[in-house]
Amino acid sequence: MRVVQLQTIPRQFINFSRNVPVRVRLLILASLMLSLCLGVSAQTPERPVTLAVLDFGNSAIGRLTSEKLVANLKQETTLTILDRDQARAAVRGAGYAGSMNLSLNEARNLGAVLGCDFFILGDAQTLRRSPSTGPAYFESYASMFLVSGRSGRLVSWERPNFHAATAVESEKALLSELSHEDVCQRYVGSIRRAQENEQGERRLIIDQQTPIIEVAPEDDKSADAEGLRLPRPYRHLVPAYPETAARAEAEAMVDVLVDLDTNGEVSRVEVARWAGFGLDQATVATVRQLHFFPAMRNGVAIPIRVLLRYNFRKLPK
Repeated sequence: MRVVQLQTIPRQFINFSRNVPVRVRLLILASLMLSLCLGVSAQTPERPVTLAVLDFGNSAIGRLTSEKLVANLKQETTLTILDRDQARAAVRGAGYAGSMNLSLNEARNLGAVLGCDFFILGDAQTLRRSPSTGPAYFESYASMFLVSGRSGRLVSWERPNFHAATAVESEKALLSELSHEDVCQRYVGSIRRAQENEQGERRLIIDQQTPIIEVAPEDDKSADAEGLRLPRPYRHLVPAYPETAARAEAEAMVDVLVDLDTNGEVSRVEVARWAGFGLDQATVATVRQLHFFPAMRNGVAIPIRVLLRYNFRKLPK
């Protein structure tokens, strides 16, 4: 158990004269107590952030890239990297098969199994490309997702990739990139911002009474049984397939929870299943443009939460 030493206040400082007003005495005492609290907090070191780095696939380059990233992140004193063998055993026991398209619940469960604050999952490969024009080349890439183990949210993603005439050259360039100090600093910065955001959300929940909103049933039959008419969009909009996803040839599903008010307007959007590569942002931007006929119960408009799902497929060549 950690023992915190407190400085004692000399008796003469708190033995006020009767001529000093009560209000002044209270202010002085409050200032002294605040100084003591600040002194204790300043002496209390911050707990290092626990981070797990999972394997980036089963290929040789996948293992090399994750090991290179771990070696880089271990230089940061504010991070504690979980043992790789223990992390492998934990995710294997949880049945995780390497998906990079997780729901918030799946990601939170994975974080709980790992016992970490954040984790990085990814995929790394070297592919031979044969374009219609120009010579063939090799591409080495690493898709890396930083995920909060507490909230299950995708914090950040990146996909460094390098082209070269040989596989050895492209892999060398990729591994060199993952050794740079700025890579480590990007992750540290992303983790700090995520922690600040999560702390702010917790304070907001405590300070504000968030109204409970009804969750829509999964189908019209269930809704009819409850005397509920589900909301309907005025028109259907399809999210754009971003260039960042096209370069990664990403195919994924994005789920969003959408809160609608009594006018059928979107009041809140939360990604419930993320995919990275810009697909989440494209989905949220599209959903915020939607307008709905409001949900109705017994002829009265009510606020409601609905789940919207979008499937993305890579564009045909």
